[in-house]
Amino acid sequence: MKNFTEIDVLKLNESPFRMIGKEWMLVTAGSMAQWNTMTASWGAMGELWFKPVVFTFFRPQRYTLEFVELEEFFTLSFFDEKHRTALNFCGSNSGRDCDKAEKTGLTPVSTPNGSVAFGEARLVLECRKMYFQDLDPSHFLDPEISKCYPKEDYHRMFVGEVMTALQHT
Repeated sequence: MKNFTEIDVLKLNESPFRMIGKEWMLVTAGSMAQWNTMTASWGAMGELWFKPVVFTFFRPQRYTLEFVELEEFFTLSFFDEKHRTALNFCGSNSGRDCDKAEKTGLTPVSTPNGSVAFGEARLVLECRKMYFQDLDPSHFLDPEISKCYPKEDYHRMFVGEVMTALQHT
């Protein structure tokens, strides 16, 4: 990827709480021929099974879920604040109805493993799917969690191994 340098994911010096929960991210899957992206502000990063991993969550109606289910890889793209409008757009419009790149001005780029990220991102994590599970409301230990699901559209969680971390140069 032009204008990106591969870095060791263990040397990331950013808070995942801020990156995901406050700055948000675009979760993208597919190929340059056909892809979709969505804004996410829920997720996690850490270590599992002796690997650096991310946890991503998709409601069943999200178009991006269809692409994640079909592909081996997906990406998480993190942006500077100046791209907040694009993130808002991608979180409130479906790729079924519009071309998100055209509408936001973001530039899709191919990643080392053939997935899609964005040239404007400051950081891209390319991830290989390792595991998925549908959230089961019978396992909610905190009753407050149910308030997040008034339509009972429980998320599907994916665990992805971080294969490549790319920082914009």
